[in-house]
Amino acid sequence: MVYITNYLNALITLTTEMAPYLLFGFLISGLLKVALPPGMLTRYMGKSNLQSVTNASLLGIPLPLCSCGVLPAGISLYKNGASKGASVSFLISTPQTGIDSLLVTYSMLGLPFALIRPVAAMFSGVLGGLLTNRAGKSKPKVNPTPLSEPAAKQKFSVKALLQYSFVEMVNDIAKWLVIGLLLAALITVLIPDDFFKEYALSGFAGMLLILAVSIPLYVCATASVPIAAVLLLKGLSPGAMLVFLMAGPATNAATMTVIGQSLGRKTLAIYVGTLVFGALLFGLIIDYALPASWFNVILSHSATHEHEILPNWLSVGSAIIMTLLIAYSYLTKWLPRFKNTKKTMNTLQTNFIKVSVEGMTCNHCKASVENALNKQEQVVSATADIQNNTVTVYGNQLDIKEIEKTITQLNYTFKGEIK
Repeated sequence: MVYITNYLNALITLTTEMAPYLLFGFLISGLLKVALPPGMLTRYMGKSNLQSVTNASLLGIPLPLCSCGVLPAGISLYKNGASKGASVSFLISTPQTGIDSLLVTYSMLGLPFALIRPVAAMFSGVLGGLLTNRAGKSKPKVNPTPLSEPAAKQKFSVKALLQYSFVEMVNDIAKWLVIGLLLAALITVLIPDDFFKEYALSGFAGMLLILAVSIPLYVCATASVPIAAVLLLKGLSPGAMLVFLMAGPATNAATMTVIGQSLGRKTLAIYVGTLVFGALLFGLIIDYALPASWFNVILSHSATHEHEILPNWLSVGSAIIMTLLIAYSYLTKWLPRFKNTKKTMNTLQTNFIKVSVEGMTCNHCKASVENALNKQEQVVSATADIQNNTVTVYGNQLDIKEIEKTITQLNYTFKGEIK
């Protein structure tokens, strides 16, 4: 019973800490989708080259997004024209830094650390982007729905911003975000609070230990600074501390789960591998190539200051909103399916046609296809499966040509009926 209570407390705490940054990340994704000029992402980040991944890294470094908040923004970049390499570069660079975390780093750890952090973020982001592009030459999965092109030509719309940010993006990652949160809470319970202090080591061994523990745990870039300062005071080397400042904010179980599902396991391996290599490289540079005097911490300030990054009311309120958005996402997915299934079962002489459709990449694609087909008079219900690239249409006297016409008008590729 105690373990269950501890797990639930860890889950609630983790959700409360992550929620404000997640909501901010969803908002940024909406702005990237709605506010940016048409074709801008494709023009500056659409190619699989050095310039695109560098532009993505430069865009992400100043943004105050943590490893969870960067998810919707990074995935939105990919879906709306950025190359996979540029998207990975953004996902790696952004959570490591931010204007707020750099200011806190300067105040607590000094100028050298404040300068090294963005350099390390830039290096790891560009390297990860280049490796991703080299691993696969696949084109960005741009949503080919009517909302993609006409919406880009319209004036800025708050309704479109909110719809994309807090409905479509939440729908896309809700399932894997929940799985990641459950897993992260389990890891939090299994690893003791005093783990870092009890097993603090120096040199390369300390870096490996910090790396192994910090990768699955969640901590934002700003909140990681006071933790790092305490670790330094407890005997951890400056290089190992930088490893924590890079790997801690840039990864966690929830982030890796969603990236693996959205961008593929190969991309996830490059994402994690690049961070590990970059963190160890810069950690070794700090410990063995730079003067130790550069990395002294102001003891009185670091040891006694209380660091509450966000007010409690904002964190709790954000957690409630985030929970409601995820619940709404699941309701909108399952209620229509239940109603359509019931309607189909109650309709006499109902037939069905299963067709192959390519180009559906997300829940917005799924909804677009289903809604368009359901408007046909002879259609009772339609269910799109984006995993298997199929659409099943139930109804009476179904016309395969009308189904093909509807799907083609949405700019998806109709591949014919599956017998």
